Amino acid sequence: MTTHLILGGARSGKSAFAEKLATESGLPVTYIATAQIYDAEFGARVQHHRNRRPADWALIEEPHYLAATLSRLATEDQCLILDCLTLWLAQWICVDCNPPKESSWLAERDALLAVLPNLPGTVILVSNEVGMGIVPLGEINRQFQDEQGRLNQAVAALSNNVIFVAAGLPMILKRA
Repeated sequence: MTTHLILGGARSGKSAFAEKLATESGLPVTYIATAQIYDAEFGARVQHHRNRRPADWALIEEPHYLAATLSRLATEDQCLILDCLTLWLAQWICVDCNPPKESSWLAERDALLAVLPNLPGTVILVSNEVGMGIVPLGEINRQFQDEQGRLNQAVAALSNNVIFVAAGLPMILKRA
């Protein structure tokens, strides 16, 4: 199993880099999208990603249950892209995003961290680095920044490779 964590800021090129890695793997690719579309502007962003992906890639839309989805889809001869952990977290902690009542952010985060080291095949996870700016105003914003930082650290510790992308340029932080 090979796990790549691709980090970067908004519009840094991290998704395009993850897609390049997936293509270079030579394996069939399944793209796991965590986004839920709440407005037209965000819908246009999602469409930009859709237009860029090869037509033969499978698409699974899963905003909440990533551990179960990864467990179901991961095989030795498969490359999975999960884009992105940031939206996944936001949808769990945002009360207006209607997170499922039968689970919780902490339970789903722990489930992801438990399953990640045992997945077969190639898994590429995309996440935003949100800790390079100031501490935000507002409790929910600080909670989000704190949880994202903790999640990125935990996933990085479990990943074989960690790459930071800035201005479309990859910088290797960890290589197996």
